[in-house]
Amino acid sequence: MRKLLLAGLLFYLPCQTMAWGMLGHRIVAQIADGYLTKKARKQIAAILGTESLAMSSNWPDFIKSDPSYNYLNPWHYINFKDSLSEQQVYDYLNKDTATDIYTKLNFVISELKNKSLEPSKKVLYLRVLVHLVGDAHQPMHTGRPEDLGGNRVNVLWFNQPANLHSVWDEKLIEYQELSYTEYVTAINFTNKTQRTAWQQQPISQWLYESYVISRALYAEIKEPNQKLSYRYNFDHVQTLNERLLKGGVRLAGVLNEIFK
Repeated sequence: MRKLLLAGLLFYLPCQTMAWGMLGHRIVAQIADGYLTKKARKQIAAILGTESLAMSSNWPDFIKSDPSYNYLNPWHYINFKDSLSEQQVYDYLNKDTATDIYTKLNFVISELKNKSLEPSKKVLYLRVLVHLVGDAHQPMHTGRPEDLGGNRVNVLWFNQPANLHSVWDEKLIEYQELSYTEYVTAINFTNKTQRTAWQQQPISQWLYESYVISRALYAEIKEPNQKLSYRYNFDHVQTLNERLLKGGVRLAGVLNEIFK
């Protein structure tokens, strides 16, 4: 029994910080890849070698199998209490010193701008950056602390047990039945004005956008094990696609700024 409990705990912990799943992170990274400048592309290739942004995007989830990287787990999310105003969210972030996605995104961006950063750290922080920008755009990664960002909000996805967090991590994206390259082809439509506007918005606004969406998603769940299926996909696929698209465009903006 003790071994079973330990195995269950080890399985449970990583699930609290998974975002978008493998497919979603690759979509965000592949979109970003298409908007890189020549300078950024060259410098990224010098760091990652033949590893593409899309393939690097899931490394921070894969590495959870190694306990020596457990310190990265809180980097993937930030929990906000319910009913905060926009200004209250920004005020909180302005004073934020916790280990969370906001402070660590700013940290890795600052580190990657350091030209003397050792090569192994460049690889680590670049992989982490690609992943965390995706995480910041997954609404439930700004969810409530008391339910672990929706992990304790049990629902039925097409009559199969799930939770609100996992629906937004993977279920909705996988329901579209597209590879990550097919998905990018289907949603990657922006103009220069739109991209510029998105890229000029600070990380605090990315998180506030996710928070607003998460509050609406919580409000829709009226009972335990609520059934979600065709209608839920119809109502939310546009929001899902916009978060993936914004994540990719903004990731490109951050990378272009770092490696200019």
